[in-house]
Amino acid sequence: MYDIIIVRNGEISVKKKNKAEFENALVKNIKYRLYKNKEVKIQKENGRVEISLANADAFEIIKKIDDIFGVVSMSPAMVSDSGYDNLFELIKRLIDFEMDKDKKTSFKLSIRRIDKSFDMQSNQMNIDMGEKVLKEYPNLYVDVKNPEFEIHCEFRKDVNIVYSKKILGEGGMPRGINGRACTLISGGIDSPVATYLMARRGLFIEAVHFHSYPFTNERSKQKVIDLVSHLTAYCGKIRLHLVNLLDIQKEINEKCPEEYMTILSRRFMMRIAQDIANEYECTALITGESLGQVASQTSLGLLATDNVVNTMPVFRPLIAMEKDSIIEVAKKIGTYDISIIKEEDCCTVFLPKKPATKPKMEKVLSSEEKLDIDKLVKSAIEKREILELKIK
Repeated sequence: MYDIIIVRNGEISVKKKNKAEFENALVKNIKYRLYKNKEVKIQKENGRVEISLANADAFEIIKKIDDIFGVVSMSPAMVSDSGYDNLFELIKRLIDFEMDKDKKTSFKLSIRRIDKSFDMQSNQMNIDMGEKVLKEYPNLYVDVKNPEFEIHCEFRKDVNIVYSKKILGEGGMPRGINGRACTLISGGIDSPVATYLMARRGLFIEAVHFHSYPFTNERSKQKVIDLVSHLTAYCGKIRLHLVNLLDIQKEINEKCPEEYMTILSRRFMMRIAQDIANEYECTALITGESLGQVASQTSLGLLATDNVVNTMPVFRPLIAMEKDSIIEVAKKIGTYDISIIKEEDCCTVFLPKKPATKPKMEKVLSSEEKLDIDKLVKSAIEKREILELKIK
């Protein structure tokens, strides 16, 4: 039975100035995920996080935390009192627990002598302890280049620690360490992936979805709710703002050139998202746009939508990604199967036959002069529906 789980935080360790803040955020996020496991103890130790298990099952705990941003890898480990003889007993305990002793198996010992007061060097300890293991277990043999079983040992002043497994985590940066951003999320493949990628860089997430009910149905809204609910497994709690764009689209359709429908609608979305972002102290917007993928996502189209955002940057993590790569990430995080469910969205309402791919700013601005922008934005925000979605 394992005594602790070693949680490594990789990228965090190199950021020395922010190290304590990063580690504290990671510990907080792990504690939040394990709040039902009252028996475990979580603490910072030697530049990493250690979870004392008591009687908890190590692999059940690992399954609960392996998708937390900032967790690079995990090792279920055994612990004993310090001392050289105790180290050998601990190694035997690990072998007996994890290995089939009747099967011929190659192994390697990797001992770190953290207690520098001990008079034997690490290489000597590996040789001496390896000989003891070979005498105790005749079916084991040494292979230092490609062992089937590598035993990692930490020889400390206070304790000994041994482990063999290294289970990969989600990586990235602890949730919330870089503040909060507002994502524009549709029911498609791209925007959930963009949200995941930016959350992985340490951002709390606020989400805005635009719909055109009753021109679009309730199922399309529920699809987005399902997507965002799924993302909470990675992002934690997400507040989802459901904004009806239909009145704005009707105004554009009635008063503006047809080919500018998409660009003008998109500019309204960015204005509304920016206002909501400011309301909740977000420092950036996130979109799932990828250059050239659809008519509005040309460089000129993106410029036309960007210049209504004046208080924060717009992050587009997918901008240079191929569609196949985006789909691969969507499948990995589990949003793909939800995203491909066929439902209408607001972009299909009043869809122009030939949308402008190279919009002229003077025409964009002259079109908007026909609209009461402030009134339309304010009304859409006031009528929005807000949902609090939490990890299940």
